[in-house]
Amino acid sequence: MREVYIGTAGWSIPTFTASSFPSEGSHLQRYAAILNCVEINSTFYRPHRLPTWTRWAASTPANFRFSIKLPRAITHDSGLICEREQLLPFLEQLRPLGPRLGPLLIQLPPSQAFDPLRAPVFLETVRSEHPNGPIAVEPRHITWFSSEADQVLRDLRIARVVADPPKDPEPLARGGDRSLLYVRLHGSPRMYYSSYDVAFLKQIASLIQTTPSTTAWCIFDNTAHGHAAANALDLSQMLK
Repeated sequence: MREVYIGTAGWSIPTFTASSFPSEGSHLQRYAAILNCVEINSTFYRPHRLPTWTRWAASTPANFRFSIKLPRAITHDSGLICEREQLLPFLEQLRPLGPRLGPLLIQLPPSQAFDPLRAPVFLETVRSEHPNGPIAVEPRHITWFSSEADQVLRDLRIARVVADPPKDPEPLARGGDRSLLYVRLHGSPRMYYSSYDVAFLKQIASLIQTTPSTTAWCIFDNTAHGHAAANALDLSQMLK
């Protein structure tokens, strides 16, 4: 059966959506009782201790999934030159999640163009150290939306994120590995702040329902004013 995961970046529960979640338990427990996934962005800035990951896993149902963002040292500071020694400590910290580990997220800086020599080697290094799990990349330079870049991603079974606001000339267009649909919605017109209206959420629901894939993810990153949780709840209702 096709798996669909709807959640937010982090598990903040704003006051105006609190009534949609249980009143008892930690924030993560309350969140995970209603939404079935979360994206962890804090790993971009710092590692977490193994007991932290163990506690997070124990706070969530068996069908809950965590998407994890790669550290900036690997995705931003490396210039697409990454050794396995950089990846291994990052992957090791995720071990306590076990089957709750969802996709790894590679977000690239806006200045990082597709380099036909460096990019395949960089992505192959990530894939070789994470051979079986899903991986999604969010490029933010126009050169990544070429047929050459798309073929590299498909060969390595790495999905290209569908993002809003879009960097792709064709909004809501997917790329790379077709078995994973990974949507990241940052807020529009004001990134991180704006809520999405019903018409746009219906577009996303249709995209998820009609796009062939084994697994579909949609993460709301418009968290600054708390709209992410509300939008995730609305989309989840549309997909029931």
